[in-house]
Amino acid sequence: MNDQSRHERWLLVVALIVQFMVALDMSVVNVALPDMRSDLDFTPEGLLWVVNAYALAFGGLLMLGGRLSDLIGSRRILTAGLVLFGGASLLGGLAWSPGGLIAARAVQGIGAAALAPVAFALIALAFPAGPARSRALGLWGMAGAAGGAVGVLAGGLLTDAAGWRAVMLVNVPIVLFALVGTARTGLESRPAKAGARIDVAGALLATAGTTLLVLGLVGTSTHPWGSARTLGTLGSAVLLLAAFVAVELRTRTPLLRPGLLKGRPVLTANLFVLLLSSGQFAAFYFVSLYMQLVLGYGPTAAGAAFLPFTAGIVAGSIVATRTVATFGTRRLLAAGAGLAALGLAGYAATARADGGFLLSILVPSLVGSFGFGICFVPLGTAATTDVAPDETGMASGLLNSARQVGGSLGLAVLVTVAAQVTGDGGRPADLAAGYSAAFWVCAGLLAVAALTALVLLPARARPAAAAGAPAAPADARTAPAVGPSTAPAAD
Repeated sequence: MNDQSRHERWLLVVALIVQFMVALDMSVVNVALPDMRSDLDFTPEGLLWVVNAYALAFGGLLMLGGRLSDLIGSRRILTAGLVLFGGASLLGGLAWSPGGLIAARAVQGIGAAALAPVAFALIALAFPAGPARSRALGLWGMAGAAGGAVGVLAGGLLTDAAGWRAVMLVNVPIVLFALVGTARTGLESRPAKAGARIDVAGALLATAGTTLLVLGLVGTSTHPWGSARTLGTLGSAVLLLAAFVAVELRTRTPLLRPGLLKGRPVLTANLFVLLLSSGQFAAFYFVSLYMQLVLGYGPTAAGAAFLPFTAGIVAGSIVATRTVATFGTRRLLAAGAGLAALGLAGYAATARADGGFLLSILVPSLVGSFGFGICFVPLGTAATTDVAPDETGMASGLLNSARQVGGSLGLAVLVTVAAQVTGDGGRPADLAAGYSAAFWVCAGLLAVAALTALVLLPARARPAAAAGAPAAPADARTAPAVGPSTAPAAD
């Protein structure tokens, strides 16, 4: 194996580890929350911030993290993100007060906001458009799905065996391995891009606006949609994001170049992921509640029951990897979202108090997750179509921000729907009826996603960067530059 092949293999390994770890920490903490509450004497409101502190920092800083990787180099941002994430995990595992744990979770979110866009951008830079990139994107999707599902199972096992601190400390050896792998990728540290300036105003407005948006959405679990707090928070978010757009239209070095969204594949990918993530977040959230509060599963059993969901995503990603050149991005996105909608409809139809694992969990999990898995490869292709290599971080930050906001918005809406149907009833039958209603709405959102792909994606979209795109930046010297497509055109 020559040096270039070895570097590319390590680069892919590091990107997959990062994707797995970021997804893992979105779910691994949830099962440990009761143990954290009793050990550190959390109030119910304070305990919510163990989850929200991570979500707010992560969602608010994704755009900035993606752009920084373009301007000052992937290796620097990757290393800084790993150090922040690992250090915060260690401090969180040693925390002896609620404030200390919440602060550690916030710093974890900052590290994740740097890591998530870099993981995607590294794949786009390292692998040329065509089968190689499709395989890499398929593995990237699998890593995220595996991280989310394994997090639920690992959270239960680690908490039962060693207490809540283990769910924080488990990240430390993963980070150390990723740092060793980074040194073997061939990525070079380099000076900041000539003439590059950080869009400070845009960064502040995007971070504040996105943070307030996520804060307002996650806050609907305790404050009604029509409350002054919710309306004030969401209204402020809209104003800040509108100011962000105005700044980006005027600045020479934008955090998000407005012209990036003029490409129909990029625009469609981001609209699609807003809807898709609503379904994916809801699947984990409501299926977990249904299994534990209605069917009576324990934390470890519920985590184990999610394994078929992971298997379905892996299978869907493999199929998409092998067929994207034949069927194209538009058809695969529409088919994947359609199957995911069918799976969520299956949950809705079978979510009853007397439900069983086979019909209420296994069958809809396999159908829905297979659809979700199909979407990852063409989604990554569409999100980077005609994007220059020095803007892959920007495109990745945008896609990840859309995923986070879509998931938060969808979950907030669906929690409200479930609560309206459930009412004051706490019986398993009442809860099952609320979850079923949420699943029906979610299936509708996924059906709209399928229509979005069919209507908005170009009939002959090329799954590659534009011909004549600039060469890859110096910190990706071992990776082939993204150039003209060599794969068949996609329908």
